[in-house]
Amino acid sequence: MDVFSSLLSGFLIAFSPLNLLLIVLGCVVGLFIGAMPGLGSVNGVAILLPVTFLVPPASAIIFLGALYYGAMYGGAISSIMLGIPGASTAVATTFDGRPLALQGKADRALVGAAVASFVGGTISVVFFTLFAPPLADMALAFGSPEEFALVLLAFATFVGLGTDDIPKTIFSICIGLVLSAVGLDIVSGEPRLIFFDLPGFYHGINFLVLAIGIYGIGEILWTIETSKGDMSVSQATVSMQRLKDTFADLKRTVGSMLMGSFLGYFVGILPAAGATPGSLMAYGAAKSMSKEPETFGNGNLAGVVAPESANNAASTGSMLPMLTLGIPGSPTTAILLGGMVIWGLEPGPLLFVENAPFVWGLIASLYAANLFALLTNIVFIPAFMWVLRLPFTILAPVIFILCVVGGFAPTQDMHDVWLMLIFGVAGYLLRKLDYPTAPAVLAIVLGPLFETSLRQSLLMAQGSFLIFFNRPIAAGIMIAAIALFVLPLVKLLRSRFSPGSNRRAEA
Repeated sequence: MDVFSSLLSGFLIAFSPLNLLLIVLGCVVGLFIGAMPGLGSVNGVAILLPVTFLVPPASAIIFLGALYYGAMYGGAISSIMLGIPGASTAVATTFDGRPLALQGKADRALVGAAVASFVGGTISVVFFTLFAPPLADMALAFGSPEEFALVLLAFATFVGLGTDDIPKTIFSICIGLVLSAVGLDIVSGEPRLIFFDLPGFYHGINFLVLAIGIYGIGEILWTIETSKGDMSVSQATVSMQRLKDTFADLKRTVGSMLMGSFLGYFVGILPAAGATPGSLMAYGAAKSMSKEPETFGNGNLAGVVAPESANNAASTGSMLPMLTLGIPGSPTTAILLGGMVIWGLEPGPLLFVENAPFVWGLIASLYAANLFALLTNIVFIPAFMWVLRLPFTILAPVIFILCVVGGFAPTQDMHDVWLMLIFGVAGYLLRKLDYPTAPAVLAIVLGPLFETSLRQSLLMAQGSFLIFFNRPIAAGIMIAAIALFVLPLVKLLRSRFSPGSNRRAEA
């Protein structure tokens, strides 16, 4: 009852005229910031943080929290409409969202992304409200061995349960891991894999640059080749009947939404994990759970709702370690943490006692921001659909300019723009040769966490790999990962030595 009474007092704070106005404003501004390639929630919160000093601290973080939510929704818009991830958290949405748009079903993808984001956000806020202290303790129970096992399980899902060519999938993962290692060694600080001794590689390969290159520039090249003279994008329409049909279709994706919400929130509460790994893991899990995994990558609605529910759930989950432990769960919450310190608020267990109105006002505002972000997104769908009515001869230059801006914005280095163009050509060639790009994207995102957790674990155990099997949680996850890696070999042996295959060989 104490929780509900505190939440009720939080709603009274969140629904004050000033805070309600800031929630609506934050959702709308965040929606368009998230839709702009290269910006995303991190840059949006950082740019607008100084503006918040004009209002009280509680109102300031309510505004930034709403902006964070709006940006998580908005990242899907450019992923679906243009094939350019608005932010790294929306890369997985591109895999099936863009094919749906090219099939004239952009409204289904946009509504699916909005509803899934709402479901993921709502479930995560409910978890936040009811189980904040125990979930924080659970996050602390995850050390380096558990994080390594979890990342290995994500890779194993693509190998063991995917429908792509297994050697090509493994090759794609290895390429991603190699690219994630470019830069300075995390322990010694020595430069490694500095191609042609170019100074731009010293800061590593920016994941968003790779994603925009593969899914933006690569999409332009692929569309030009496959258009065969027809340079229209798709016959995009939207109507109330189509919206009703979309909501009917969404009923079949409830399982993927719930899975993405739970997985995203769990990954989000892990320090240094964040929404991007959560969304990619959710996509892989949805594909492995599906009865039609071969349709993923070709316009499966479950491939949109799973990552979208996961990244919104993870965004809320990442606030949990920030508020309860003072440890940011994502780059965006790291900026929010800095803002809290500037406002004179000390994150940690005592925050819930010493500044209870602030905490519960923030939690209540997340409920409201989630609802307003859903309504805002659906209201603007006809405007977003207008983009697809443009001829490709006009749309392609616009996409190219947005790609260049998105590649330049994160580091403001022309080196990344040239790198983006190279990745665009590479992504086009990989698609032409039927190599899956999703495993490479997952690997470059999880690569730093994979390496860091492995090296820290081996340092803890003085070089012994038994540390991954001596700890109960890590051991369980490792066994599941090994089983998934072995599964394709078992299937191959069964098909090779089954009686049916012997009879076919004799025939």
